[in-house]
Amino acid sequence: MCLAIPSKILSIKGNTAEIDVGGNTKEVNITLTPEAKVGDYVLLHAGFAINVIDEQAAEEIFDAWEEAYAALQK
Repeated sequence: MCLAIPSKILSIKGNTAEIDVGGNTKEVNITLTPEAKVGDYVLLHAGFAINVIDEQAAEEIFDAWEEAYAALQK
């Protein structure tokens, strides 16, 4: 099973974007999402932004992960 992580684009230079993932920054390839712009949220998988999503969708994914993690702690 593969997971894609929601991340916010902080800056773009060519086909590379600096993204924020939970307070950590990383450079990723945005070749697969040429429509992505600064401020957008993208789904990140294996170093590539694979889809542009809205902020609400990103928050829903983060909330679901928190619920799953909490359930595992019981």
